Amino acid sequence: MSRRLERAPDARAVAHEVLVRVETTDAFADLLLGHRLAEERLAPADRSLATRLVFGALAWQRRLDLHLAPCLHMPVAALEPAVRAALRLGLYQLLFLDRVPAYAAVDASVRLAGRACGRGAAGLVNAVLRRAAAEGPAILPPPGSLERLAVEWSHPSWLVERWAREFGRDALPALLAANNQRAPTALRTNRRRTTPESLAAELAAAGVATRPGTWSPDALLVERGGARVRELAAYRAGRLAFQGEASQLVTLLLDPARGAHVLDACAAPGGKAMHAADLTGPDGCVVALDRRRGGLRRAAAEAGRLGVSGVFPVVADARRPPLTRPLDVVLVDAPCSGLGTLRRHPEVRWRRRPEDIPRLAVLQQEILRGLAPLVRPGGVLVYAVCTLTRDENEQVVEEFQHAEPRFVVEDARAHLPASAAAAVTGHGFLRTLPGQHGLDGFFAARLRAVS
Repeated sequence: MSRRLERAPDARAVAHEVLVRVETTDAFADLLLGHRLAEERLAPADRSLATRLVFGALAWQRRLDLHLAPCLHMPVAALEPAVRAALRLGLYQLLFLDRVPAYAAVDASVRLAGRACGRGAAGLVNAVLRRAAAEGPAILPPPGSLERLAVEWSHPSWLVERWAREFGRDALPALLAANNQRAPTALRTNRRRTTPESLAAELAAAGVATRPGTWSPDALLVERGGARVRELAAYRAGRLAFQGEASQLVTLLLDPARGAHVLDACAAPGGKAMHAADLTGPDGCVVALDRRRGGLRRAAAEAGRLGVSGVFPVVADARRPPLTRPLDVVLVDAPCSGLGTLRRHPEVRWRRRPEDIPRLAVLQQEILRGLAPLVRPGGVLVYAVCTLTRDENEQVVEEFQHAEPRFVVEDARAHLPASAAAAVTGHGFLRTLPGQHGLDGFFAARLRAVS
């Protein structure tokens, strides 16, 4: 049994704690890390180090374990979670962070393992890391094979094989490499209270450097000082929201008229609902529907911070919505495998299994068919997911149209800013790819109810 981890205002201790909790719970690393960094108030350099350690150790986990395996007398999976996390944390620094002295990486991991599991664990970590450092690079599978790509870029083999079938082998290296890069922090300008130009100037004056987004006209990408954004007046006064550019494009695809009645299904934590309310204006109405009461509470708090009116939270199952009034626009922001968000959630690649995808596709169909009757004749239904698998993308749309022939696909280009045209497929779907567009992997289809 692991001892309770002690809290300490140290980047490596924070990273170790987050890694252990990610592995032993279903929590997401970015949320855990954000909470811990807010509690510890580390110096900027230490915050940056903790962030890089967490995301790097998770993204490169397969490579790290391959390197560790010959140095152990038991499988990596058989170790105590705190010991396994300490080994990965130390080895990541040895292999990937040139500016971190080897002694600092080893000594910190030894201390963390000892604090969590005792002297025996500390001795094990010390011996394994020193041997791993001396052994040299791990032996990789033969060049040119899919297994080589999977191991080299630290992805599950089943996922690389699936993507090879769907995107082609030539596209794989760029996609896999992009998934191991930390996604930039993107902000959305709250145009009710400021403009992108004014917001950028205000942030710059506070020491936060940004540049305009490439795809969304309301986006700013943080280049320096992002850890401080939540402490600034611009955030407290609701002049900005955290929202990725691909997510912003999904909301823009709704293209609602001013005063429209919109349903955002599976809405928590509410980023797209807030954006939709901004687009519909003060006379519009946005119903934010979700099964998670806590998520809707956070959405309501965000609406208050942003000064957004006309957002109405409803706790319900989207497959059986308790609504009867026809709506102008329905967004189905469906639960999915999340495999387009590996830059932000590297742990997802290790949590998902091949059988999850058909199971989720069934759920996505159930939600679409449950909500379809709410779309008025001439109204719009937008289906969106943050994943890349065809089973959850085009195939879901095709099967839905077969069941609901009154819905026809509209070309996304006609409803997105010109800057986003390159992210629209030949069939009119919005598809963003990390390796091609530098965005999280999203898919969205806009369908019109013709009768």
